[in-house]
Amino acid sequence: MKGRLITGLDLGSSAIRIAVGQVSMGPDHQAQLTLIGAAETKSEGIAKASITSLEDAVSSISACLDQAERMVGLPLQDVYVAVGGSQITVQEAKGIIGVSRGDQDVKREDVARVLEAARTFAQTPNYEILHVLPVSFTVDSQKDIKDPIGMQGIRLEVTAKVIQGLSNHLKNITKTVFRTNVDIAELVYAPLAAAEAVTNKRQKELGVCVVNMGAATTGMSVYENGELVHAATFLIGADHITSDIAITLRTSIEVAEKIKRTKGHALPSFFGKQDTVDLKEYGSDLQEAVQLSFISEVIEARLEEIFEKVEDELKKIDRSGLLPAGVVLTGGGSKLPGVVEVAKQVLHLPASIGVTSLESSMPEMIKDPAFSTAVGLVEWGFEAERQVDQTGGLYNRSLKQASGVFTKLSDPIKKIFKSFMP
Repeated sequence: MKGRLITGLDLGSSAIRIAVGQVSMGPDHQAQLTLIGAAETKSEGIAKASITSLEDAVSSISACLDQAERMVGLPLQDVYVAVGGSQITVQEAKGIIGVSRGDQDVKREDVARVLEAARTFAQTPNYEILHVLPVSFTVDSQKDIKDPIGMQGIRLEVTAKVIQGLSNHLKNITKTVFRTNVDIAELVYAPLAAAEAVTNKRQKELGVCVVNMGAATTGMSVYENGELVHAATFLIGADHITSDIAITLRTSIEVAEKIKRTKGHALPSFFGKQDTVDLKEYGSDLQEAVQLSFISEVIEARLEEIFEKVEDELKKIDRSGLLPAGVVLTGGGSKLPGVVEVAKQVLHLPASIGVTSLESSMPEMIKDPAFSTAVGLVEWGFEAERQVDQTGGLYNRSLKQASGVFTKLSDPIKKIFKSFMP
């Protein structure tokens, strides 16, 4: 694994972003990951996490790959790709099997079989399963078991979160990426990738909600006791804030975007009555002074709507106001000043901006919250490949040949496999 390049590809509606990590051996002879490159290009042919023009999308991705390859000085062979949008569903599934051995010891094979049972239970026509993430196991009547391997029993059950995507949606993404002459190592649900980059093990144990604010979509994932509790995606993002400003001020999208990026703030109280902006200075045809507090009210209203959707999801799973590690905001939309305060007000939880803690040769770019999904894909890939390497291939990241869609068992199960290796 030493010297291996791991690449994360985030197909955003406004930008294509790539992060590249390199594996090396540390002083303790353990594999370690360092981020050595990042690239960003304007996104074409992609909207709301879906491919809308294959040729335009291929061109955008190819340009970003070329930029990344020039930066790291090496060709990129394969990529971990983030997928999201309303075409991805998250549901709970249960699997039940009998432990067939005479000694009644639960083995790795039993865990794999019970997860496959959960996968079969959840399989929906025209959908492909991306992840099967165990929440807890039950051995006979003993519930809430994290690691059943080695225990004795005759009946093994699992409660799992199954994440699956519409087949055509995933096929269009895989076809687009393959057209750029790189392979796909794995398709990863985008909210999981973002959480991988900006949270640590303790936060996931205590209970945390990660909100990834993109241009056209907002993804959220909730963790508790180290496991995924809930995930969702909303078709609303930072571009909607720009549209609101443009409509309210009767100006162009370009002018509205410039004002949002340079003068935008989520708290109207931040400005006084004398704080104004002249639209003509930002490219408008008409000279007009607008109070910045008025623009902030527009921004605040849209952000409140986004966080109210997050709050609704937390209420569905009875976690409203009950996550000790609070809310971690990331994605390009989280860079708007004042967004943390609005999140605290709406969600009644501690809130902060999340960035990766990985070592990097270019921290000014990698630490940008907009790169959290791409960086999280690199971390996801590093962990997956490290576990495969250390378990001697016992964990099989399977390839669905018919559709070209990649699936994987969960990280917790890989950790279980690792912990019981001699």
